[in-house]
Amino acid sequence: MRIDLHAHSTASDGTDSPAELVGAAARAGLDVVAITDHDTTAGWEPAAAALPAGMTLVPGAELSTVSIDPDTGYEISVHLLAYLFDPTAPAIVAEQTRLRVERRTRLRRMAERMAADGLPVDADEILSLLPEDSPAGRPHLAQALVRAGLVSSVDEAFGDYLHSRRGYYVARRDTPVEEAIDMVTAAGGVTVIAHPFAFSRGATISEDTLRDLTARGLTGVEVNHPNHDPATRARTRELADELGLLRTGSSDYHGTNKTIGLGQETTEPDQLEELVGRATGFSVVKG
Repeated sequence: MRIDLHAHSTASDGTDSPAELVGAAARAGLDVVAITDHDTTAGWEPAAAALPAGMTLVPGAELSTVSIDPDTGYEISVHLLAYLFDPTAPAIVAEQTRLRVERRTRLRRMAERMAADGLPVDADEILSLLPEDSPAGRPHLAQALVRAGLVSSVDEAFGDYLHSRRGYYVARRDTPVEEAIDMVTAAGGVTVIAHPFAFSRGATISEDTLRDLTARGLTGVEVNHPNHDPATRARTRELADELGLLRTGSSDYHGTNKTIGLGQETTEPDQLEELVGRATGFSVVKG
């Protein structure tokens, strides 16, 4: 059984529609795929409706959260994968709504800064291309820069124009990770820290913070990820076993926005079985 528990669609910043995502998963030889768009569950229903026969869909979301580094006091971005929670839970709905509104305001401000500097970027045009409930973000600005011919790829756009040291950048206010874990748990879901020690992506949480989050109710940790080298995978696996955390593996697929293919990293069947067994808010969908 081949299982990929981290993939994105056009409901956030992927390039496959939810229906296309499950079709691509089937062609990639997957038996199970999770849809984990950023801060939205909008892709759940269309993905489930298009699910090929024999395939299982795990509904989820990748929540934008932050942790405070105890040594520096700085915020560290934490990507929290939430699975099988009740999407109608009031706290979930309220927080996702706040994030979507603030993301759109942020994108507009960044686009206006770029336009004022002479770049061919139009906020209204970018937002018009997105679903109404999509959490707009920097990847959408990156795609606009690619379309304008200023860069050849999304990665190049982030490296040249969209990083935090550039004057176009606007900060965002994410959910404290502890609150997000509480919120998902209360909604019957389970939580997994995505690529926790992917140092190439920037500052990461410490091992002590991972221990604290486990005590808070964290369910698992993403061990196998394209941004984890062999040594990092080995140490993350050791920590998971030490702390009693489930171990997942996932591609973090974004369609053509990244070079990673579906199923490039996978989760062991027994880990998925236990993950699903701990959730009480929502069920997997079988094609």
